[in-house]
Amino acid sequence: MNLTDKGGNNALEDLSRYIFAAPAWPRSVAIVVLLGIVIDGAGFIGGRNYLLVFGFLGYVIPALFAFVVTKPLVEVFGGKITWNRSALLAMACMVFQVIVSLLLTFLPYPNFYAVLFAVALGVVFAVRLIVLAGIADYRMKRMVPAAALQSIAAAVTGSYYFGMDFLYFVLALHLLFGCGVLLFLWLVERPLKKNFRISALHFINAFIAHNTDGDKALDEFFMEIGEDVYVQQASLFFSRAGRGDITFTVPNLHPGPMGEIGGANLPKLLHDMLGPDSFVAHGCATHDFNLVSESEVTLMADAVRASRRDAVFFSQATASHRYTCGTVDVCAQGFGDTLLLVATRSPEMTEDLEYAIGLAVMAECQGQYAHVAFVDAHNCMVDITEPVVSGSLTAYEYWQAAQAASVGRAAAPVSVFEAGSAHRAVPFSREEGFGDLGIMALVVRVEDQLTAYVIFDGNNVEHGVREVLRAHLLTMVDECEVMTTDSHVVNTLSGRNPVGYRVTAEEFLPYVEDTVRAAIADLAPAEAAGGTGWVEGVTVFGSNRISQLASTVNAMLTFIAPLGVAILLFAFLLSLVAYLVLL
Repeated sequence: MNLTDKGGNNALEDLSRYIFAAPAWPRSVAIVVLLGIVIDGAGFIGGRNYLLVFGFLGYVIPALFAFVVTKPLVEVFGGKITWNRSALLAMACMVFQVIVSLLLTFLPYPNFYAVLFAVALGVVFAVRLIVLAGIADYRMKRMVPAAALQSIAAAVTGSYYFGMDFLYFVLALHLLFGCGVLLFLWLVERPLKKNFRISALHFINAFIAHNTDGDKALDEFFMEIGEDVYVQQASLFFSRAGRGDITFTVPNLHPGPMGEIGGANLPKLLHDMLGPDSFVAHGCATHDFNLVSESEVTLMADAVRASRRDAVFFSQATASHRYTCGTVDVCAQGFGDTLLLVATRSPEMTEDLEYAIGLAVMAECQGQYAHVAFVDAHNCMVDITEPVVSGSLTAYEYWQAAQAASVGRAAAPVSVFEAGSAHRAVPFSREEGFGDLGIMALVVRVEDQLTAYVIFDGNNVEHGVREVLRAHLLTMVDECEVMTTDSHVVNTLSGRNPVGYRVTAEEFLPYVEDTVRAAIADLAPAEAAGGTGWVEGVTVFGSNRISQLASTVNAMLTFIAPLGVAILLFAFLLSLVAYLVLL
């Protein structure tokens, strides 16, 4: 599922739209030099003698100086900034400097130009201070020297043209604009500090560090705002004669929010802890149940191991069968005292289900089976939408279909069975919708029926692709279902990246076929046991916390621009007052 602006799941991922790649520094430097030529050319053509060669001395040289010195100076104080960002910041500030200082150059008053130039330097200092605090180091005191590089260098040039009084005036404006920045940032940070006791600038630092360097500092924020939950986790264990054991587990915790933040790579982490022949399906959980840190996955692995210790194995299973209610279709198969349910709404949107829905399904089916592994196949993305909430018609359809499946499979004949598994890596990247686990297949043979359970490590399946895959696989097996783990490592700058969206089904279908054939070749007589463990005290984002966090940030973004403009205008007016007093 994607974090969206709809309903209770506002998008943390949406914040990534404000992240962009800075252009290569030579491009920014070229723009700086070109602007300097334009300014000097305009001064020469306009006959403004006091502007001759001022384009290079007052604009270009300070910008280049700031570009070269900012990165090492920031790093001296413990911050991080790239050469590309340093150049882009210098170039952008030069543009602000040009806009403010050359607004009224048509007036034949050199002193008035000096005032505007001084105000422009105050604006440059303010902009650099805000940007550096946001992208390099939220501790503003450490960023003041780097923020002042461009404006002070330009002020030195200005003092040569306009006298030493100009330099004093610029220093006074730096103090004035610095106070304006402090007021601006205090107002901007207030909502997050009040609601979550975290610094907005620190959060932005961590968010940018994650997107650029894979830094884990964001986990600290989420740990602070998270809350502990206690959830059930059902697992199905296969013991095979002469072959490796297979574990199929269904966590009711969510792999999110994105990239490597929190538990976004939950399926891969849990798979590695449980062993190579393990399957991690998608249970009932929304983004409220995102793990705050990947370290929390250990609690899930412990719950699976604990549930296996007391497991009772059975040598018989039912055939798989489908049950439908409304838009919901459930593929069900019984293994001894354990029922495996794989639910989908394809070709309707198949999305996250609230934990309460899964809990209700498990409780209802436990009248016939001791353990119920209820999988949300998460296999049809029509559009980015809301999760399925308890009490809705769709939730009722899930419940009804699962109830019919439990009754039907409990009454079905049982027989000895075989199980086989396979795991294949694919030559497709996260950006193309495929997570680290690639494709996995579990195949079960009961008498003459072959059932294949195929799991993609990805976040949903493009609309219609599941049907293409099923049509092909049903030429190899008698029944099958396609699932995804809902891994969010495939989501960084976009919430929509399902399997089959960037890579067509025809391109990866051979890998699916190969995986299923390998699982069939791996078939061996098996026994199965179920286990239901409790994941206790696992820290997640918490009920509506991700919604509250994203809503707070989105609200902040709406008033940042007008607030910034208002403070700058106020500072400009005070600058004029300071000019009348000091000069």
